[in-house]
Amino acid sequence: MSPALRNPSRPPDRPAKSSAAAPDRSQGPGASKPAPGLYIVATPIGNADDISLRALAVLRAADLVAAEDTRVTAKLFARHGIAARLTAYHDHNAERVRPAILAKLAAGAVVALVSDAGTPLISDPGYKLVQAAVAAGSAVTALPGPSAVLTALVLSGLPPDRFLFAGFLDARTERRRRALAELAPVPASLVFFESAQRLAASLADMRDQLGARDAAVGRELTKRFEEMRRGTLSDLAAHYQAAGPPKGEVVVVVGPPRDDVEPVSVDALLRDALAHQSLRDAADAVAKASGRPRREVYARALALARGRADDA
Repeated sequence: MSPALRNPSRPPDRPAKSSAAAPDRSQGPGASKPAPGLYIVATPIGNADDISLRALAVLRAADLVAAEDTRVTAKLFARHGIAARLTAYHDHNAERVRPAILAKLAAGAVVALVSDAGTPLISDPGYKLVQAAVAAGSAVTALPGPSAVLTALVLSGLPPDRFLFAGFLDARTERRRRALAELAPVPASLVFFESAQRLAASLADMRDQLGARDAAVGRELTKRFEEMRRGTLSDLAAHYQAAGPPKGEVVVVVGPPRDDVEPVSVDALLRDALAHQSLRDAADAVAKASGRPRREVYARALALARGRADDA
């Protein structure tokens, strides 16, 4: 029998820690001050009570909290009785503020990084700070917690075993459609952030570029008026076109390419459509009818049209 088994209270031998080891992960309420380092702290995405005990302990003990918007974080601090020093760290000042934060870390400070909501680094500049801290040999760890991406994914009713987070789509129509066409072959659920004002247009572009798919639109997640509307991309695009922009922040989840759609002869549909429609209109109509990405159908329509011209 090994010594560890004979004496269960004795911890097993452990390898020596490197100079860039993560901060002490055992901190909790009532514990001593956390070890020096950078703590990436997830904060609520809506309901202010969705914050971990460990996150509260680290935020209360931090020498400095770098926040995307200090006004938003100040409200969270007021609710939970946190008096830590705040500094703004966002897209517009990151290059200027980052050296000062790194200097604090080098001096042995406890620094926490928070975003306005959810897990930092998801659609904010935090990853550059993490990269710089790691490169400088500072200890870095993350305190897991709320995430709008995962919350929407598990509420959507769509396959969660494989997914791709695509962030915000471009506000410009052509660039948005081009990005969606590139995502069309991905065999996974797709998660997007979107503004309420652009939602109907984006859903219509998803329908045209991604084809016939199931989807869900989540808004006000974890809040009082939380809603998850489910349906096909076509149904959802029509609903928000008629209903207008929803209130609150929006997350869109699109299911993977469907394998239950009967194969359709795209060429046959295109030949019929091209007989009485322009190339663009024919491609649009066939893309909707077949569930194939519009970009792919348009390219095939162009090839067929050129073939007919050569035969003439």
